[in-house]
Amino acid sequence: MSVCIIGWGHSRFGRHDGLDLEALISSVGAEALKHAGVPAADVDAAWLGNLNGGFVPDNFCSSFILQADPALRWKPTTRVENACASGSAAVYAACDAIEAGRVKIALVVGAEKMTAVGADQVTRILANASYVKEEASQGMTFPGIFAQMAARYFSRFGDQRATLARIAAKNHRNGVDNPWAQVRKDLGFEFCNTVSERNPLIADPLRKTDCSLVSDGAAAIVLADERLGRTWPYAVRIRARAQVNDWLPMSRRDATSFEGPRRAWAQALAQAECRIGELSLAEVHDCFTIAELLSYEAMGLAPSGAGARLLDDGSVYRDGRLPVNVSGGLKAKGHPIGATGVSMHALAAMQLTGQAGAMQLPDARLAGIFNMGGAAVANYVSILEALR
Repeated sequence: MSVCIIGWGHSRFGRHDGLDLEALISSVGAEALKHAGVPAADVDAAWLGNLNGGFVPDNFCSSFILQADPALRWKPTTRVENACASGSAAVYAACDAIEAGRVKIALVVGAEKMTAVGADQVTRILANASYVKEEASQGMTFPGIFAQMAARYFSRFGDQRATLARIAAKNHRNGVDNPWAQVRKDLGFEFCNTVSERNPLIADPLRKTDCSLVSDGAAAIVLADERLGRTWPYAVRIRARAQVNDWLPMSRRDATSFEGPRRAWAQALAQAECRIGELSLAEVHDCFTIAELLSYEAMGLAPSGAGARLLDDGSVYRDGRLPVNVSGGLKAKGHPIGATGVSMHALAAMQLTGQAGAMQLPDARLAGIFNMGGAAVANYVSILEALR
C-alpha cells in the first residue's frame, strides 16, 4: 500500500521571538489539516520530528500537536529524533504505520526553536550530534567537520572554493522566490566568493555563505493511504523511500565519499524504477555548500570530483536539466533542524501539484528529496510523483 501527501502547512523560517515551540507546532498542524480538508477527528495518529537537545526546555513535546485542534485529543502522538533528519524520520514512521494498515490518515509535523539560546549553545548542541567521544569532546563542531571534508575533497580534486560560492549564490537567488525563506536576498557570486567582514571564514575553507542558518520554524504534511489519497484534489504519491545509516565515528569512514547518501539514492531510484535524469527537481541537504556538491556526485549526476561541471553547464540551476534546491535549500530557506525533512516533502509536493507560486517549475512530475542527519550518517531519500 503506497502513501500520499494530501495537504501541507509551512511557517516562515527565521527568528520568531514571539513564537515558542508549541505555537510553531500547533499552527502548522492546523494549517495542514485545513489545506487537506481533513477533519481533525479523522486523523488516526500524529508524528513530530524534533531534535531539541537543549534548544528549549520542552523535552516532552509530542502532544503539542494536539493543540492544533481540540478533536486531536486522545490521538496517539510520537516524537521522532534522528539529528538533522528528524523530519524525514517522522515522515517515514508515519508511512510505516500507513503501509502496515494500522493508520489511514496521519499528521506529520517537523519543528525546531533554535534561537532561544545563544550562538555558543547552538554550536554545542549541534556538535553533540557528532561522535562525541572523538569529535565534540575534542572541540570539533559541524562547521569544522564539513570544513575537513571540503579540505580533503580539495586535496583530491583541486581547490573548489569558487564552486562552493556558486552553489551558495544559486541557492540565495532561488530563495528570493520562496515566501517562507529566512533570507530572500540575491547575494551574488562575488559576495559569496570573497572573504570579508560580512562574509568571514567560519572554518577554513568554509565562509559564512557556505554555512546554513540558525532558524526557528515548522512544517507539516497530511498523509493518507493511496486509495484515499487518489480522491483528494492534491495527491502526491511517495513512490519510493530509502533510509541508509552509516557509522557515526568519522574515524571509521571516508565521509567525502558520501557512501551512505550514494546507497540511499541508489536504493530509492531502484525502488521507484526510474533514473536520476527522469527527475524534474531535487531538494537536497545543503547544510554546508560542500554537502550539496557531494550530493551531486552521490545522486549520480556526475563522477567523483566532477560535480562542478553541473554548475558549468547549468544542469542544477532553475532552468537546467535537474534543478537542485529551487526553494533556496537550507542555505537560504533556513534549517530549523526538525522541520527540514518535512519542509522538503511539503515543498516538493507543492511543485508537483503546481502550487509552488513564484518557485514553480514547468511540468514538474517527479521529485527527489535527500535529507541527512550528521555528516552523511542518517540518510533519507524519497522519490515523489504527482497523481493528478
